[in-house]
Amino acid sequence: MLELRNVTIKYGPVIAVKDLSLLVKENTITVLLGANGAGKTSVLMAIAGINKISSGEIFFNGERIDLLPAYEIVRRRLILCPESKLIFQNMTVFENLKAGAYTRKDDLKADLDYIFSLFPRLKERLKQIAGTLSGGERQMLAIARALMAKPKFLMLDEPSMGLAPNLVKEMMKSIQMIHQNGTTILLVEQNAYSALKIADYAYLLQTGKIVIQSKANELIKDKKIVEGYLGG
Repeated sequence: MLELRNVTIKYGPVIAVKDLSLLVKENTITVLLGANGAGKTSVLMAIAGINKISSGEIFFNGERIDLLPAYEIVRRRLILCPESKLIFQNMTVFENLKAGAYTRKDDLKADLDYIFSLFPRLKERLKQIAGTLSGGERQMLAIARALMAKPKFLMLDEPSMGLAPNLVKEMMKSIQMIHQNGTTILLVEQNAYSALKIADYAYLLQTGKIVIQSKANELIKDKKIVEGYLGG
């Protein structure tokens, strides 16, 4: 469904990602792991059309998209959910959700019902200013706003960042439910164990390069890799 071919991303003279190739199959959860600064977010931003790549190609459903503007990529229902701090802080929860649906002209009710089944707390806080939500609620809102675009392919950037352990479990269950509803997911996570437990495939990124690719259930069993790359 998604293919990156020999992608290089630069910020001025700094190479963030070098000659990276990866595949994401339809109806899977694929996780991209790596330490801070490994280039994970740069990859997501490039796929979404926010950052332009220096070389290489990106394909979505067989169509080359790295030359398209970001709004055209959204219209193809390839959606990026950024970190929770990038919600619209001064808007209400409902206004944030409507912003996620800006490319749509159809009725939103069914999608709102779906979102409230995933995140009931958001329904209770529809009129609340988003910046006053708790960390967990802001993350729920960030994902819910992305879902309002009706993604075929959803990219999640660190959805468990800053969450308490019990909320991490809750968040991973929600991601599984989104996947079970027919959405292909590319997940960027530092919480390696939680991500690998729900993923089908995994890529490990180190200093802008893929160093390991594997089925998730095989990677999580490899003690040498876990200790050497994922923190023991």
